[in-house]
Parts: sequence; C-alpha cells; structure tokens
Amino acid sequence: MAETARDDLAPDTRLRITEIFYSLQGEADTTGVPTVFIRLTGCPLRCQYCDTAFAFHGGRWMAFDSILEKTREYRCRHVCVTGGEPLAQKNCAGLLRDLCDDGYRVSLETSGAADLSVVDSRVIKVMDLKTPGSGEVNRNLWENLRLLSKDDQIKFVICDRADFEWAGEQVRQRRLDGICTVWFSPSYEQIKPVDIADWILQERLPVRLQLQLHKYLWGTDPGH
Repeated sequence: MAETARDDLAPDTRLRITEIFYSLQGEADTTGVPTVFIRLTGCPLRCQYCDTAFAFHGGRWMAFDSILEKTREYRCRHVCVTGGEPLAQKNCAGLLRDLCDDGYRVSLETSGAADLSVVDSRVIKVMDLKTPGSGEVNRNLWENLRLLSKDDQIKFVICDRADFEWAGEQVRQRRLDGICTVWFSPSYEQIKPVDIADWILQERLPVRLQLQLHKYLWGTDPGH
C-alpha cells in the first residue's frame, strides 16, 4: 500500500496500515489455518533478525470501518493483527475490540515490549520474549507475564546456543509453561531447527518447537 495522507479521518478511529492480506498462518497454535492478516505500520524495536522492516515506515491511514470492510471480504473466521509492533499505535486496542465484537477469532502478535493491559481479554496474545541474540533483550516488559492467560502464547526466537540456554533459564525460573504454551522458534537461516529440536529433548524443556511455515512455503516476501 502506498502512503496516503488522510487527515480527514477521525484520529481515534484510524490506524496506519502496511498491508491486509489472506494467507495461511505460519506460526503458533493455528499454524496452517487460513487467516486474514492486518499488518500495522511502525515498530520501536530493531531486532537484528527482523523480517518485516518494510513495515517500519510508510503504509496508509485507514479508518476502522474500512479495515473491517476489507477483512470481511475474505470471509474468514481467523484474524491476526501484526506489525511491526501493532501496539505502538495507541488505537490498535480499539481495532482489536471491534474485531472481537464482529465475531472473529483474533490473535495479536506483539514484541513483549508494549503494555498488554490495553488489550481486550478476548484477544489471543502471542507475545515474544526477546533473547540476547535479538539485540533487544532489555526491552522486555516482564510485568506483561501477569497479564497472560492459558489461551495466550509466549515465543522465543532462538539465534544460537546461548539464546537457547537463556530462554531455557527463563522458562524454568519463571515457570512460563504454567502460564501458557511456550514456543521456541529458530531464527530463519541463522540456526538449524534440528539443533533446537535436539536441545529441547536433551534438556527436557516443557516447550514446543515452532517452524515458520510461511517462510518455507513463500520465503520472506510481503503478503505471506
């Protein structure tokens, strides 16, 4: 979407959108499920492995009504709001609420660096905890953990063995598996998934291995 100035839209019911598209969910507990993705523009983090840097800038302003209208066109029950960091735009919480009111199964992909207290309780939160290898470990808001329920999910993107050891320590010390499902996801092209699989088994960690299905199908191009 090209950038478009729309100052005529009500400030509290608009968001800057990079893209809205229909694809298969590539991550978390609905991997492989047809899903509408609403990608918001902007992110305050700069993880070294980021694959959505194209969403840092640009996009176009869209009113909530227009976003909902576009979403309905796909006739799909599952909607994922992602970014960038979607919660970097304060109006994201309103869109999440409206999507839930429309009857969608709504998931939110968030970095773990934004306050989750504003998120509607009906939304399934898929929250990263940034590892040292990301370069953004100091941005984790650990108080978000108390805002997660059993239906939410925690994700660690693992870049190397040191990341794995650090993430395993967080799982054990903070008893993360007692909160919700915990995913270990290999950083694409930085580490072999089989290595993480072997380490999980060796350490008997109560976590699940996650592969990013969309990247194996379509690579890192936008729109998938």
